[in-house]
Amino acid sequence: MVGAHLLLRLVEKGDSVRAIHRTGSNLERVKKVFGYYCENANELFEKIEWIEADLNDIPKLEIAFESITHVYHAAALISFDPSNYKKLQKVNTEGTANIVNLCIANCIEKLGYVSTIGAIGKSPEGVKADEENEWTPQEANVYGLTKHAAEMEVWRGSQEGLDIVMLNPGVIIGPGFWDTGSGALFTIAKKGHSYYPPGGTGFVTVHDVVRLLIQLTESSVKNERFITVAQNLTYLEILTKIAIEFGLKPPKRQLKFWQLEIGRWVDWLKHLITKKGRRITKSSIRSLKQRQIFDSRKVKRALHFQFEPLEDVIAFSCRKFEQENP
Repeated sequence: MVGAHLLLRLVEKGDSVRAIHRTGSNLERVKKVFGYYCENANELFEKIEWIEADLNDIPKLEIAFESITHVYHAAALISFDPSNYKKLQKVNTEGTANIVNLCIANCIEKLGYVSTIGAIGKSPEGVKADEENEWTPQEANVYGLTKHAAEMEVWRGSQEGLDIVMLNPGVIIGPGFWDTGSGALFTIAKKGHSYYPPGGTGFVTVHDVVRLLIQLTESSVKNERFITVAQNLTYLEILTKIAIEFGLKPPKRQLKFWQLEIGRWVDWLKHLITKKGRRITKSSIRSLKQRQIFDSRKVKRALHFQFEPLEDVIAFSCRKFEQENP
């Protein structure tokens, strides 16, 4: 979702853009996102030079890097299933190391990297987390662990002469990818469940993430990271906002932690039998018990930035969801 919106903004402003995609990836989904916002979607899409490669394909990445001045790295595998740790490490950590190494080798002017608030260190209850929080891996999920390790590769690049900027966005709200990541919130809300999970986190629109990523990468700011959260909300609050836009009743009953623990064991047994990925883990339940509040003052001050209302993008996303899922 971030990559598709980033590409649209870059070609709209006239940049010459080269992008990589994996073998078998569906580029029509990118074109679909373009069509959400402009009538000349095909024309803009055709301006992108596509290279078939993945983050661990060094020879093809070397081709992709030819004559490039700036790099945006927003690709990652998102999974919270402990059994996917090695795969997450390969894509998120080793893949980022490859990007950093090629940036250094090709004298790239600047790297803009999209990380996650999952790589921000924990704060005591009631205290806002900021960019200076100390990292504590003991309670992190596997996704956060590999994204933090990826950040270390980006910081290594900055020590070796590469200018970098890094975003740590919250849950990113936007249209177009309803079956993965944060897009699944709309799929869940549309089902009209009466239960909602406890806890909450930080949220931000995809437009704000892209705007900040481009502004920071093109600015004189370098070797800094920025938490990117528009609002800290409970899961009840975000699901209520989406449900109301769908014309549905918001969920009313909070899931109890004993129910989540039972669900975790059922999920584990299902994983053993079907070999499908885990959805409820110890770390995910722990994160619901220990809600984090995030502070975005640093990026607001650096760019005099104002975040857009979540409600506008939620309304737009709900309309697109219903058009595509009548």
